[in-house]
Amino acid sequence: MAGSGRTTAGGTRGRGRAGTAKGAARGTARGAAGTGTGGSAGGNVGGSAGGSAEGGPEAGAAGADVAAAGATPRLFVSSSHLVSARSRELSEFEFGLIIGGHAFNRWVVRCMAAAGLKDLTALDVLLLHHVNHRAREKKLADIAFMLNIEDTHVVAYALKKLAGLGLVQSQRRGKEVLFSTTPKGQQHIAKYREVREACLVASLTGEAGENFELAELARFLRRLSGLYDQAARAAASL
Repeated sequence: MAGSGRTTAGGTRGRGRAGTAKGAARGTARGAAGTGTGGSAGGNVGGSAGGSAEGGPEAGAAGADVAAAGATPRLFVSSSHLVSARSRELSEFEFGLIIGGHAFNRWVVRCMAAAGLKDLTALDVLLLHHVNHRAREKKLADIAFMLNIEDTHVVAYALKKLAGLGLVQSQRRGKEVLFSTTPKGQQHIAKYREVREACLVASLTGEAGENFELAELARFLRRLSGLYDQAARAAASL
């Protein structure tokens, strides 16, 4: 039994050393994506963290030494020249927003293509969904306001395209033109929902903690949109 214990301890130390090596290699590779001192420090921090996760107590101690040394954490950004000392994290958030936005736009286009409509842009898809929202007729100005689109001409052009495809219809009431979805548009929307459930929603756990995080992120993004709008108005007045 004592011999077995020594073997186990030796195995642990072996795994610890292997984990440290793996963590260092991964940290170095990932740290290269950082900026300035952040890239170098990212490699060190990533290496130590990787060793801690995979290599046991020895690697964990190395990670603590790096943290105690006050190393600058790595940043994942696309424009290092915009990184500000006041909020380095803002640049990292913006990078996440960029790649997340492109991924979302790519997703909605391909999801709608799978639903049978292959010639729509991301804006076309979003407008079709919002026009169908709660099965209520909507004015052009309200549609643009809800989706935070400043140029109503862009919305008008997209709605005209959707109407030409038989997905949206318009009806004049006095001075206002109201838009709603057609039965054809509703059929494609229903198919879109099926594809979304199968390809996107199914990848979520559905647990309360995950849904809470999504709700918090949604609130944060809405708050940040107001911050960017305020900054845009300030820039327009310069």
